[in-house]
Amino acid sequence: METIKALQADHFGRWKNREAIAESMIPVLGRLARERNVVVTVFGRSLVNRSVIQILKSHRRVRMIAGDLSVVDTFPILEIIASLDVGTCEIDIGKLAIDYRENGNGSDLRAFVAAAVQPGIGLTPQGEPRDVVLYGFGRIGRILARLLIEKAGNLGGLRLRAIVVRKTTDGDLQKRASLLRRDSIHGPFEGTIAVDEENEAIIANGNFIKVIYASQPEEIDYTAYGISNALLIDNTGKLKDDAGLGRHLTCPGVTRVILTAPAKGTIKNLVYGVNNDTITDADTILSAASCTTNAITPVLKVMNDHFGILSGHVETVHSFTNDQNLIDNYHKADRRGRSAVLNMVITETGAAKAVAKALPELLGKLTGNSIRVPTPNVSMAILSLTLEKAASKEEINEFLRQVSLHSNLQDQIDYTNSTEVVSSDFIGSRSAGVFDAQATIVNGNRANLYVWYDNEMGYSCQVMRIAEQVSGTHYLHLPIEG
Repeated sequence: METIKALQADHFGRWKNREAIAESMIPVLGRLARERNVVVTVFGRSLVNRSVIQILKSHRRVRMIAGDLSVVDTFPILEIIASLDVGTCEIDIGKLAIDYRENGNGSDLRAFVAAAVQPGIGLTPQGEPRDVVLYGFGRIGRILARLLIEKAGNLGGLRLRAIVVRKTTDGDLQKRASLLRRDSIHGPFEGTIAVDEENEAIIANGNFIKVIYASQPEEIDYTAYGISNALLIDNTGKLKDDAGLGRHLTCPGVTRVILTAPAKGTIKNLVYGVNNDTITDADTILSAASCTTNAITPVLKVMNDHFGILSGHVETVHSFTNDQNLIDNYHKADRRGRSAVLNMVITETGAAKAVAKALPELLGKLTGNSIRVPTPNVSMAILSLTLEKAASKEEINEFLRQVSLHSNLQDQIDYTNSTEVVSSDFIGSRSAGVFDAQATIVNGNRANLYVWYDNEMGYSCQVMRIAEQVSGTHYLHLPIEG
């Protein structure tokens, strides 16, 4: 009994100590963000404006992929960063802590951290923020709004200035604000939302967001609302080619357009982390492809680079979407008219073909299909690949674990090794996809890989990464990965 009591006291004491350390981190994190534009993360998860419990959980999730990590390891690193002349960058203190543990060899921690963040020392805050307009305010539009508002405090970042929608009924503004405030999947908005009826605007965490009512793109003069050089993100999916999306560019105040759907014609379909380096100043209209294309292309790229892909099939098990019917009713597409909440529905996906637009080396090597299932969010892609060389399950899993930790695709490929996870555990995931190591099946040169993805949040984060790049507001990430 005494032994148990001692263990209880020991564990509780360590927990209270970690709580106290996390509380001490919060003001340091806030000052770095507000005064120097430094965003601190743990393996890609921002710690800015997070609670004590959220900070502790961000550290805990690392265990599955990199080993034990706690605030005891990261707080000294945070203090060192705060004492250095670092500005306008994103610093991953989780990676620094693990790297020091594995490669520090007993060296001085301050010298180790200073060397890792040296590229960020002396950086000054960026200039004026870039205006952003959301054209459409459905599922993706509202998540993008949340992400933009979350980053509104970043100096020289993206600033949400307006939302364009069609007016429906009286009380439309209140309904739009309510949908932003409450979300059945992603939970309540973190902050405060008010409505300015007189000026037709939503005030979110102090940000004045004009709601513009219009039926056609050409109707709007954005400069009349003080908006200039704006990046417009079209979330409607109605306009998909140069002619249609080019209508936005005829509006005063708009200089660039991103489509949150696969594009037709000559528009570049982008998967951030894979082919975003092809963007030029001449590309005034861009597509962020689809959620599935973003989830599978990074994994396919690294697998092809390392093992070689001879052929493959992509089967997506996809949550139902708003274009399906709640109960059986007419639908122009085959099978999609049947009730989304009662059936698994076989449908086509263009994701496999779309991969080749980002990875031309896989042209003609992939087929694909999709099954819509009765869940509202989070999907899975099953990659059935024939590789050029045989590999073991352990080899493939370790390779993808290392990619998720130490590559320039760390924001795109996350990793889980839990035997217990299910789809709802990935709600809110900000990676393009999460590789499930426990599900991997390998037989010689045949491999089945399973990739989870939040088809709303994960995809929206990919859109944001493209938006930040084309706006020149993308942060330097430290430590720099290969």
